[in-house]
Amino acid sequence: MRHRLRSAVPRLAAPLGSLAVAGAAFGYVAAVDPNQPGHYPACPFLTVTGLYCPGCGGLRSAHAAAHGELATALGANALAVLLFAALALGWLHWTARAVRARPYSFPVRLRAWHWWAAGVLVVAFTVVRNTPLGSGLTP
Repeated sequence: MRHRLRSAVPRLAAPLGSLAVAGAAFGYVAAVDPNQPGHYPACPFLTVTGLYCPGCGGLRSAHAAAHGELATALGANALAVLLFAALALGWLHWTARAVRARPYSFPVRLRAWHWWAAGVLVVAFTVVRNTPLGSGLTP
């Protein structure tokens, strides 16, 4: 048992290192409130065009998620919350495969239409959040 645990440590270095980096980033955003002006730079797309980009509200969303306020996080940027959840699931899959000494393989074989669908989703989210119909999607 001890030997198996010792052999798992190098395999877990990358997933645990990634978790440490993501945890530090979320910890910083949790501690330094993006709702207070002056802590983070303004979105250049919003500054130039006056329109919300797909990432606008992402820091506020991460701040709310780090404080366990899911409804607030979804209100700030629902797309970011979906991305956080997808990344967390991907990390769990990666770690489980590393523990079992299996090489990482993406759980779903991504095809061209997946990328097109993701692009359409991001564009639709951006367009809708900049119309009166999508006022609930604005940060």
